Amino acid sequence: MPWIQLTLSCSEEHAPQVGDMLMANGAQAVTYRDGADTPIFEPRPGDVILWEHTLATGLFDANTNVKAIIGNLEKSKIFDHDLQYKVDALEDKDWEREWMDNFHPIRFGQNLWICPSWREIPEPDAVNILLDPGMAFGTGTHPTTAMCLRWIDANPPKGKAVVDFGCGSGILGIASLLFDAKHVIGIDIDQQALIATKDNAERNHVGHNFSLYLPSQQPETQVDLVLANVLAGPLRELADVILAFVAPGGQLVLSGILERQIEGVIEAYQPHIQFDTPTIDGDWAMLSGRRTG
Repeated sequence: MPWIQLTLSCSEEHAPQVGDMLMANGAQAVTYRDGADTPIFEPRPGDVILWEHTLATGLFDANTNVKAIIGNLEKSKIFDHDLQYKVDALEDKDWEREWMDNFHPIRFGQNLWICPSWREIPEPDAVNILLDPGMAFGTGTHPTTAMCLRWIDANPPKGKAVVDFGCGSGILGIASLLFDAKHVIGIDIDQQALIATKDNAERNHVGHNFSLYLPSQQPETQVDLVLANVLAGPLRELADVILAFVAPGGQLVLSGILERQIEGVIEAYQPHIQFDTPTIDGDWAMLSGRRTG
């Protein structure tokens, strides 16, 4: 069926109220997105984080009297200036098919591919991870994950024990196992992430070598490689926890870092890690190095 989108410009403070108002006026769904170009990171479970300038979009049936809704909204005192809005008609189409058509296999480095289940695998002899967009907490498309995948492709952890710290969808641990890592320990604060990782690992036939833990249950062990693709704040705050997993001479890969945050993250791990030159992708950075002490 056809739909109408009504998008309102609002502040971070008022965005939840605007969303409630759209729902109260008959919106079938409400979404929020950045109204400027401000980086925002994946929140901790239960947190809701919005942008300073937020666009709130309500989805309405095509027969909805949008002018009447706009009239109702204009009476609200929460808008700082005149109501700024945009109305878009959405044609009737197979949205699920359109969504699927937008995703294609992606190559990382020389020999690693992420492949949606409904697409033909481009290189059957390559290392192929089967992972569907929208079915997990990370599919490799974000630069922070992509840099880690390219690093794994260039530095295959064959025979190594690995910790995937903040495993999300398990994509980094799965890639490690498909490159013949001996065993992967996945740790995440979100039980749903662990469920997603388990499902994805089993789908890629590596579940038997992927052990999963909440932080309160994580084992005390040292491994050859630690992958931590989270955020700069947790990377600094949990530096001692992450370092405890890295065996002497072991490797450490840190991602989820903005370029301007590199120095602060490096300081948190010195003098224990000798870092290589940072890898940069747009505004994002990845750090890799080896434990010296």
